[in-house]
Amino acid sequence: MLDALRMAELPEALLDLAVPHEDVNELLALRPALLRDPALVRTLEGAVRELVRDVGEVSEKGSGPELGEWPEPFGRCLPVFLYAAALPYARAYHQERDIPDGISRRTLADLGRNMAVHRRKHGTGGLIAADWPRLHFRGELYQLGRLQFQRARLGGRMGRAVADAGTGLGPGDPCLELHIPDFSGPLSPAECGRSLELAREFFARYFPEETYRVAVCSSWLLDPQLRTYLPEGSNILSFQDRFRSGYPQGEPADTEPVHFVFGDRDLAPAELSRRTAVERAIADHLLAGRHWYGGNGWFEW
Repeated sequence: MLDALRMAELPEALLDLAVPHEDVNELLALRPALLRDPALVRTLEGAVRELVRDVGEVSEKGSGPELGEWPEPFGRCLPVFLYAAALPYARAYHQERDIPDGISRRTLADLGRNMAVHRRKHGTGGLIAADWPRLHFRGELYQLGRLQFQRARLGGRMGRAVADAGTGLGPGDPCLELHIPDFSGPLSPAECGRSLELAREFFARYFPEETYRVAVCSSWLLDPQLRTYLPEGSNILSFQDRFRSGYPQGEPADTEPVHFVFGDRDLAPAELSRRTAVERAIADHLLAGRHWYGGNGWFEW
């Protein structure tokens, strides 16, 4: 299961995955020690086997492989080795589906983007959300232009909201979940529209046996309170306008916009910069003692 880690081409594979250049040497230096340690090898082989066991199937949320606790630097680098080892299986699934190499490459390169977010916060290599790339490597999520689209099923609350609108759909029915990656340029209406068109063509062509009638999104970008601060016609409000409201979110989620806009969810409101309209909105709202709650929505294709 770890053949990809033993190959001389591992440096090239890491670059294909957009692993930041400053992290490549550390990973290559750790590789010999990892492959000499029987416990690490067993753990990684088991995790790879679990990750690709039913590749292509829509998995349950939070069902990623467990790697356990390891001393540094293995603790933060082992997930990267996991996905590098799973790369041949992900590529094989994409080839089986005739998915174009460009889409495959850009989708799997989200591993490196995730590592860039980790370095922005911690100054070291690693994955800011170690479980997130499993969706890419299992064939569940694809980068199509500015947005990412995940093959998924309607959850309970969102499914009931969609059902109440008279769509004939409900909890458990297929849907596409939209995700908005960082480091990918502005969220302009033109770029979002292009992504939606790409998604319509992509899933009809490469997953013809699956029918997606609705798209859903859960994100701090859909918090309706942003309308209080941002001008009409802003990219974020234009994005919100694509969606019908899903269900109310009652629990504060103050750290979400702080994490995605400022790169560190632990920053205090007084520490937040105020260079852009979005940064000022997030900071001013929190400094006034109010909360962000996030938002969610859906629309029919």
